[in-house]
Amino acid sequence: MDGYGFENKRTGPLGKHRQLLVLAVVFGVFCVFLFVIRFVNAKSNDKKLMLNKKSITLTVGDSQKLKVKNLRGTAKVIWKSSKKSVVSVSKKGKIKAKKKGKATIQCKITYGRKKKTRTLKCKVTVTGKKKKTTSVVYMTKDISPEGLMAVYKKLNWNASGKTAVKVSTGEPPASNYLDPDLIKDLVQYVDGTIVECNTAYGGDRSSTALHRQVAKDHGFTQIAEVDIMDSSGSMTLPVEGGIRLKKNYVGKHFKNYDSFLVLSHFKGHTMAGFGGAIKNISIGIASSKGKSYIHSGGTSTSGFDGEQDAFLESMAEAGKSVSDSLGKGKNIVYVNVMNNLSVDCDCDGNPAKPKMKDVGILASTDPVALDQACVDLVYKQKEGDGASLVRRMESRNGLHTLEHAEKIGLGSRSYKMVNVN
Repeated sequence: MDGYGFENKRTGPLGKHRQLLVLAVVFGVFCVFLFVIRFVNAKSNDKKLMLNKKSITLTVGDSQKLKVKNLRGTAKVIWKSSKKSVVSVSKKGKIKAKKKGKATIQCKITYGRKKKTRTLKCKVTVTGKKKKTTSVVYMTKDISPEGLMAVYKKLNWNASGKTAVKVSTGEPPASNYLDPDLIKDLVQYVDGTIVECNTAYGGDRSSTALHRQVAKDHGFTQIAEVDIMDSSGSMTLPVEGGIRLKKNYVGKHFKNYDSFLVLSHFKGHTMAGFGGAIKNISIGIASSKGKSYIHSGGTSTSGFDGEQDAFLESMAEAGKSVSDSLGKGKNIVYVNVMNNLSVDCDCDGNPAKPKMKDVGILASTDPVALDQACVDLVYKQKEGDGASLVRRMESRNGLHTLEHAEKIGLGSRSYKMVNVN
């Protein structure tokens, strides 16, 4: 009743029934909404379940891990191969190629309170083992402009079009970069432009202006034109056959050159174990952004975080993308100079003093064979003055770069050494 003795329509019996009716309708709508959300989420979660690979091509003896994306912790996974004689699969999804043929890997997933099931498939093609090829590596002990020219001419390779000469300009104040007087005659013989890319770790080569000044201070601008290839940014090259990278970020000016002569100072490296031809065409030709991408194993374009083997494999894959883009390796050749053999790279402005004596100059059309030959020459001194360099390579699993590079088809670890002397 109100103050005048009349019944309030809002709080009386009729008003209460209306309130209850409204509440019932609202509750019903809410329940339907929840049901729809759960139904949509369930369908959405079903769609999100997928394998990291839909198809794989392996060589006999190779193995690879399959993973289910967006898998919840309570789900049960059962792996099965349609042809165990061709490819086997473990309880954890690791597949191994056994013989040439085709098979399908099935992944049955049971999940949720209602024990829903979902079957995912990956097609696997297994190819026969590739016959190992033997590459030729030329060598001279004469570390001089004449010796350098001699091993280069043995390659019987002619630079075509606009030629880039890839070197490391070296980090100040005291790195062991190649002496411009050593390479001057060869650079000018091929009418080459010296090319480099900026660093991603700071220092005096992290910006184009600073890098140009370093190139000038170290004497490179006096022997040829110098091009900082990522001064205008990056471009991408496709990566074929890789497991880490789908693309490779290189300096944008890379496209301006028709052929590459890669002059590398072979030495140790703090992260890679050693640095030679493969490092020079991967990290060296990568833009500042690309350097981080390789170091991270293809997961980030900034910083240097990443698993060690992923980094080494990414170097090999980035190197292959460069070789592939240059006529499948026809328009690029490699020379390694084995002097000032410090355990530290030319990116270190204060490297450890070299403990191993100078060895010579090596050249090849195959970067894998070339780096392998250099590594083998270091190992010959494992019990002597090469001990510290061997420890550096082994502590970083450096030879894995060569293993992966050969596996993906960048080159061969098998070689024949021809002494130019």
